[in-house]
Amino acid sequence: MTSPDRSKTTRLFLDGFERVVITGLFAWLCYRFYGTLGETPANMVFLISEGAVALFVLLRRTTDQISVKPFDWAVGGVGTMLPMLLSPSGAGWSGGAIFLIAGAVIALGAKLSLRRSFGIVAANRGVKRDGLYGAVRHPMYLGYFLANAGVLMLNFSIFNACLLIVWAACQLARIRAEEHVLFQDPAYQAHAEKVRFRLLPLVY
Repeated sequence: MTSPDRSKTTRLFLDGFERVVITGLFAWLCYRFYGTLGETPANMVFLISEGAVALFVLLRRTTDQISVKPFDWAVGGVGTMLPMLLSPSGAGWSGGAIFLIAGAVIALGAKLSLRRSFGIVAANRGVKRDGLYGAVRHPMYLGYFLANAGVLMLNFSIFNACLLIVWAACQLARIRAEEHVLFQDPAYQAHAEKVRFRLLPLVY
């Protein structure tokens, strides 16, 4: 078997494994949070948001322009899976629902712009320039940060806080990994010249 064939086989295996794990984690997340919906209805928005992640992972298109670096797969996978390990605490600030809803709307809008180009490991599935991608280069991650801040406010615990600190570090690493792949595309280079900020206008 040639080296390109081995690389393709590895990508296909990792892709399938990732889909199975994320689907299973989402089912477990629903099981844990279902009983809290009466007390904290906004948790339903969190489940819908994470369900969208699982759905788009299942429907995404494959690509050969994807990183095969173990680090990129690690931060992509861990960064996607960690929110699905959050636990309902039964205590928190109800105002967190505002952040959760705003973040979920932004993340969903970005996913709809990407459609089947969505992915969780650094790859080039096509350069998006319109919609939310005309404001910042990674609006989906902005939505995730807002949504998960809201989830933490609604379900505060030391465990959840520590989990999301690790998650935030993974997200920043994912952004850098994605940019490393995307900047090989002249179309993305031109997009980056026009849209200067990665995550938050005037900040980063």
